Amino acid sequence: MERTVKILGHPIHQQLIAFPIGLLITAAAFDLITVLSGDIRWTQMSFYLIGAGVLMGLVAAVFGLLDWLGIPGNTRAKRIGAVHGLGNVLVVLLFVASFFLRWADAATPPNLAYWCSYIGAGLILVTGWLGGELVDRLGVGIDSGANVNAPSSLQGDATEPFERRPAA
Repeated sequence: MERTVKILGHPIHQQLIAFPIGLLITAAAFDLITVLSGDIRWTQMSFYLIGAGVLMGLVAAVFGLLDWLGIPGNTRAKRIGAVHGLGNVLVVLLFVASFFLRWADAATPPNLAYWCSYIGAGLILVTGWLGGELVDRLGVGIDSGANVNAPSSLQGDATEPFERRPAA
């Protein structure tokens, strides 16, 4: 089943998710480095990474929602997509909380800011796996002409700068 929102033949949501995942996981890792080393510069960087990660997560969520709306109802994919999406809303809320807990002093946030970051990062691992389940196991977002010798996505109708295909 193909995703409904693509650019240059590729699903937009799949392209965007690398940013919030990378930014937010790195922020949690930097928080851990701060706790282990006592060097507050790492947690100061986390503050900015979280801000950027939340913004990119919201952008990716718009396209994820559009893709989810294209999945046929009463299917396992629709249910997993709902859990994936709601889980990611929770991830964003945890990191938003962490961000605002750091607002007054990004160098020495309260412990709750760190815990929101760690729990959010752990939840990303689960929701990311669910996203992989949607694509790799359930075929959501797989091009109908996909095969090992398929032509470039830049050929044919995939050259449209922005296309919206009906769900399969």
